[in-house]
Amino acid sequence: RLIRVIRCRGAMLAMPGSIKGRGAAVQPANPYVAVRVEDDFEHVAEDAEYLAQLGRPPTEYFPDESQSIVTENDSPDISFRYSINPYRGCSHGCSYCYARPYHEYLGLSAGLDFETKVFVKYRAAELLRDFLARPVWKPETIVFSGVTDCYQPAEREFRVTRGCLEVAAECRQPIGIITKNALVTRDIDLLQPLTEHNAVCVSLSITTLDPKLARMMEPRTSSPEARLRAIRELTAAGIATNVMTAPIIPGLNDNEIPAILAAAREAGAQWAGYVLLKLPTTVRDVFTDWLRRTYPDRAERIESLIRSTRSGRLNDSQFGRRQVGTGKHAELIADTFRIWKHKLGFTDEHPKLTADAFIPPRPSKGQLQLF
Repeated sequence: RLIRVIRCRGAMLAMPGSIKGRGAAVQPANPYVAVRVEDDFEHVAEDAEYLAQLGRPPTEYFPDESQSIVTENDSPDISFRYSINPYRGCSHGCSYCYARPYHEYLGLSAGLDFETKVFVKYRAAELLRDFLARPVWKPETIVFSGVTDCYQPAEREFRVTRGCLEVAAECRQPIGIITKNALVTRDIDLLQPLTEHNAVCVSLSITTLDPKLARMMEPRTSSPEARLRAIRELTAAGIATNVMTAPIIPGLNDNEIPAILAAAREAGAQWAGYVLLKLPTTVRDVFTDWLRRTYPDRAERIESLIRSTRSGRLNDSQFGRRQVGTGKHAELIADTFRIWKHKLGFTDEHPKLTADAFIPPRPSKGQLQLF
């Protein structure tokens, strides 16, 4: 296998053959890197066995040496101020994931790199403990995860999220969780005590009830039925549980809004929200390539409907519009969601968590506070 160094600003490289179990089959060029190394497959074009191996790229894990773990945002479109992301990159491989461009800051691609090269914040629990122990911390909700999924497959092995939850449970820090993975039920023993202080809420993201579509669009997430089962188990444990139908993709899953809401409500979800598909920068390359490969007969129609909600473009980054879109079709989605949400008896407001029971934790260095 040879490599060649090329200048490819703006180029997008397709991977050889078919990529199994991944959302991306391309490597969009990193806009922050002018020179890049490209695999040259010319001399192995006839080696079917070798190319087949390339079609099943493994997930690699790397240590993340971040010196902080809590991120603050001031977006008017986001309901929370603080968040924790135990991992960078996500092997769930969702073709539409808006977090993909964050990998470009590491010199990698938003395509296949994002879902096969995952960075693990091994010190996350220690960093969270020190953050919460600061005298200046005025406790308010911290959300897991604002970017990549805190319960992606890596969590089974590394248990970084659980380590952070142990700290949160110890000091009764109010937390929210957003995930597509039923693995969240593993940590009911840590979440349940927080419910006694109104300090936890879990949101399960359900994009479709069609297992085939889910497997193609979100190849390494839990199945729709497993997510509904997670809602039932969390609700049975007394944990406030919501459903996020995110993203809504015009022409692909918007017709499922009533069915998703009905299934989630029957499972015990108390509140429901949605976000319209967002395709910032290189995410649009990954998603449109996936769409044309997966639904070649419908791709043009779906892209047209997406553009109809984004003033003729595939993305709109303006606050106030980027979450819900504009235009007739966006209004139809909003009306459908609102009507069914009301009909099914979902609460109007997202559950409010409190920090009244917060107790500062002992710092990781072990020194006790004097006052």
